[in-house]
Amino acid sequence: MKRLRQILTLLAVLLCQPALADDAALWAGLRSGELVALMRHAEAPGVGDPAGFRLGDCATQRNLSAQGRRQARDAGALLRSNGVARATVYSSQWCRCLDTAKALDVGAVVEQAALNSFFEEPVRDREQTEALRQMIRARPPGMPLVMVTHQVNITALSGVYPQSGEIVLLKPDGKQLAVAGRIATMK
Repeated sequence: MKRLRQILTLLAVLLCQPALADDAALWAGLRSGELVALMRHAEAPGVGDPAGFRLGDCATQRNLSAQGRRQARDAGALLRSNGVARATVYSSQWCRCLDTAKALDVGAVVEQAALNSFFEEPVRDREQTEALRQMIRARPPGMPLVMVTHQVNITALSGVYPQSGEIVLLKPDGKQLAVAGRIATMK
């Protein structure tokens, strides 16, 4: 009876764990371009942006902390150590996203308005999320794609609430995007 209780307890614990794809399969999928990496910018203390925020003026925005800058560099090292040395890299136009994307050091960073935050303007959610879906569907074939954006964008697209610096891997499947896995970059 005690052994049965132990087995049932172990089974209950295992069933409560989120299902994760094999890390090796996730990295292979990203390297091949089958999966798309959607990354939340690295740690930038606070929520939203200060009053008077201006796109293109980092002094008016929330920016990466020292830990966030390290986290972004570490995320780039993690990508490279798993075979993603070159990628197509798109970023929101917010400084914290651009700084994260550049610190990854896996490719030239291209600004994309579809990745910009709509936290302060939630009415843009549907239109912008659809534009992002279109970008993903039109991605260059066979090349890893890394998109650095904000929590609201990732949540709207995937249903996942990512931590700062977390990578959510999506598998495009026709008109749908399925979450294939998640990679934490915070040590």
